Amino acid sequence: MSATARTGRSIGRGAAGVGRASRRLTHAKGADRTGLGRLIEVTAVHSAGDAFITVSLAGALFFGMPVGQARGQVALYLLVTMVPFTVVAPFVGPVLDRFRSGRRYVIAGTLFARGLLCWGMASSVVYGDTLSLFPAALAVLVLSKAYNVSRAAIMPSVLPADIGLVTANARVALFALVAAGGAAGLGAGLVAWLGAEWVLRIAMVLFLVAGVVAIRLPRHVDSPDEEETAKPPGVRALLNVGPIVAESMRANAAIRIQAGFLVFFLLFLVQDEHLPGLAPEITLGLLAAAAGGGGLFGAAVASWVKSYSPQLIVLSTLALTTITTVVTAFFFSLWTAVAVALIGAFAQGLGKLALDAIVQREIGEEVRSSTFGVVEALLQIAWVFGGLIGLTLSLFAQGTAGLAVMATLLAVSLVWLLVMRRQRKVMSASTAVTVPLRPVAQPPAATGDTKPLTNPF
Repeated sequence: MSATARTGRSIGRGAAGVGRASRRLTHAKGADRTGLGRLIEVTAVHSAGDAFITVSLAGALFFGMPVGQARGQVALYLLVTMVPFTVVAPFVGPVLDRFRSGRRYVIAGTLFARGLLCWGMASSVVYGDTLSLFPAALAVLVLSKAYNVSRAAIMPSVLPADIGLVTANARVALFALVAAGGAAGLGAGLVAWLGAEWVLRIAMVLFLVAGVVAIRLPRHVDSPDEEETAKPPGVRALLNVGPIVAESMRANAAIRIQAGFLVFFLLFLVQDEHLPGLAPEITLGLLAAAAGGGGLFGAAVASWVKSYSPQLIVLSTLALTTITTVVTAFFFSLWTAVAVALIGAFAQGLGKLALDAIVQREIGEEVRSSTFGVVEALLQIAWVFGGLIGLTLSLFAQGTAGLAVMATLLAVSLVWLLVMRRQRKVMSASTAVTVPLRPVAQPPAATGDTKPLTNPF
């Protein structure tokens, strides 16, 4: 008994030490004063809860059924996943913009609602009620995106003076990824030990705790409502984001298409035994580890690139993704597949953080949530589109042919964006040259009482 007590005390002290170290990191460089530290903590718990949900509901979609049937399940999942975003996207952002004076409560509301949905999904898992489980899972997904939109919109209001937007976004993403990775591993063990329904109930507790912490965010997170403008915020966000934001959105959409493609194309290559070298379970684990490591590396690099332009970062990530996909198409093997998964996840993470910084800098607060709503919807739809491409190509294309198709799409996107960027710069330069100069005022005509001006030098 005394040995057990000592072990428990040691674990408790270790957990307390980890908590203190984490708080020192999250609250560094003034983040404790502005509220950024608390926002990081809320986002980390939010990501851990999402990881628990993903682990709880995973498996039935891919494993334990024939590969052909799994393809049908995946296609249905992708299509149904895309529907809520095409329908809800035009409304989520404007609704959040209307409640700028209560953003803390909006963030907390998304967390509380997901907690209640987790309780309902746990009951659905127990009784095998897929009819109610699937809509609840989609609602959780939409609420998760609504949280991300709200969190990104308030980032400038909690930004310390010594931290840039890209760095602050990277710090949030880094802690979120670490929390999600740890929760995924823990959740997998708990599913095997207790069952998926208990993991969902644990996720419910996490979301409820995070909601309480979100309410305690500083009051300056909320901004006073302003008078309604003539044009609805959602329309403004959709039609007038500006060339810089539009370019970054298109580049990130191309990267997200490749990300969705890789997930399902490589998955079914492994299941069809077209990616030899290791056992299928080990190969899938290796690819998943590469993707997770790439995301962490992208967040870490984003915290270092303080002096680089976010637009340059976005285009560089697309170029890196394109080059890696081309090389993998020519030299396709297990290890080049791992490399493209790692680089793709790195580019996806770093490019999205740079895009967030661009939107936070370029878009006014009155329509910022609307713009982030459009961004999240576009990237989700791009990921689904890429997944459908990968799913379709896995039916008849080998690794080299499938990756060659994706490399072509990425190359066309990159060249098109570079050409458009070049044209915009040329037009901007020509406009600056042709602007007429203001006429210089002439000195008054000399009179008999005045002396001509002389050059003192």
